[in-house]
Amino acid sequence: MTQPALRIDALLVGPVALLPDGRTRSGIRKTPTADALRLSPTGLQGDAQADLRIHGGVEKAVHHYPREHYAGWAAGGHCTEQLAHAGAFGENISTTGWDESTVCIGDVVQLGDARVQVSQGRQPCWKLDAHFGRPGMAREMQARGCTGWYYRVLEPGWVRAGAMVTRVERPHPDWPLSRLIALLFSRDARFAPEWEQAAALPALAERWRATFRKRVDAGRVEDWEPRLRAPASDP
Repeated sequence: MTQPALRIDALLVGPVALLPDGRTRSGIRKTPTADALRLSPTGLQGDAQADLRIHGGVEKAVHHYPREHYAGWAAGGHCTEQLAHAGAFGENISTTGWDESTVCIGDVVQLGDARVQVSQGRQPCWKLDAHFGRPGMAREMQARGCTGWYYRVLEPGWVRAGAMVTRVERPHPDWPLSRLIALLFSRDARFAPEWEQAAALPALAERWRATFRKRVDAGRVEDWEPRLRAPASDP
């Protein structure tokens, strides 16, 4: 099925900075730029992440978030001031027209002069709560399934706001991100056969594949609390 090409509405990058809690450092605060930026295998020029064990890296070089999700967040009374502009969720690419139901794992995308591949969805963590100053944001993103997605870089190149975003290849048409995200965030062990299928998807990021393999071996879902609950403050 043909997927309409898009234009990048906003290209966003940012440094590591303290969040409103005054103790957490994060690269989630992104601001738009009109400059053309070089996209390398590890991300956009001028972008940064605080904890490279979890964020960034070759499988999460660029985060793409659909702007149409903002209306749903705003309708829920969430942080309307932050939602007035793209970048509220720490995304690098903001567009309108594609979402998790129309993007498949492994999709190869021409992003300006660069060529990228959809590698995984986002697993929201407690830093989203700290960023918005609202407990439960990460849990709600997980429940809604509106996580956006990450790209790995196949061919580095220049990217800028207004550049075209075009899908050029779809190796896994039966695996829209919405299916994978729902599978990852379900605790129902009856999905074990699909966990096994997901673990075998060659285009899926290895960390997600490993998670599904562990579930198959253990017959249960891992503990999400360390990701979703902020660590206790030092006394």
